[in-house]
Amino acid sequence: MKAKKIIIIIAIILVVVLLGIVCYGYYEKFIKKGQNPIATMEVEGYGTIKIELYPEIAPNTVTNFIALANRGFYNGLTFHRTIPNFMIQGGDPNGNGSGSPKLSNLKDDGEDKEYSIKGEFLANGYKNNTLKHEEGVISMGRADYSQLSSALTEQGYNSAGSQFFITTTSYPSLNGLYTAFGKVIEGIEVVHAIENVEVVTRDTSASEGIDKPVNPPVIKSLTVETYGVDYGLPETGNVFDASSWLTQQMGTSSGVEQ
Repeated sequence: MKAKKIIIIIAIILVVVLLGIVCYGYYEKFIKKGQNPIATMEVEGYGTIKIELYPEIAPNTVTNFIALANRGFYNGLTFHRTIPNFMIQGGDPNGNGSGSPKLSNLKDDGEDKEYSIKGEFLANGYKNNTLKHEEGVISMGRADYSQLSSALTEQGYNSAGSQFFITTTSYPSLNGLYTAFGKVIEGIEVVHAIENVEVVTRDTSASEGIDKPVNPPVIKSLTVETYGVDYGLPETGNVFDASSWLTQQMGTSSGVEQ
């Protein structure tokens, strides 16, 4: 009888353990389903930055960032522009603020063609993005063609690709004009260390090197944990060719047919 009781107790314990494992599995699955993706960025010589991404605020932008990051696109790129009390900017394949990603960076059979994505912010007609540019917010860099022509506003709004910046303080003037899509949850001290690196020059009258670090901090690795969610591929568009546009305008103004 004693041996039988021991067997029953062991059986009960095993059942309880198995139920616990099953319940934990369901609990973990439920928690992960509602978990925002987390980006982990290792900056060589500086440390780790963790960023929570907000797909409900800027879905296509987050999808684009995840797709590029998890294919290793950002590994080895730099922070090419840093401004104290403003932001740090990186993610440019050219390393100077002029580069865009290619469709081949998104998938193996993609074209070797540069692409851009639409801006998900209020000024561009997108109303769901209410994230403000406060300390630690990550946002997409984009071009501004308004100096060329006021008619090119839309082209500038939809010119983001892979370049991003992280604000180091609150900057309200950016709200509604740039696609904010996440926030630093760990490593803000790393962000501040990067914002204060030595730069070539802060002289805005200089022709080049403005806010460019003497030794640009390198993104050793950047990956995103999606917790089992497949975010797919982003919707993309063509990169606006400002040089061709200028050439056409010059030709038109001089009476030359294009």
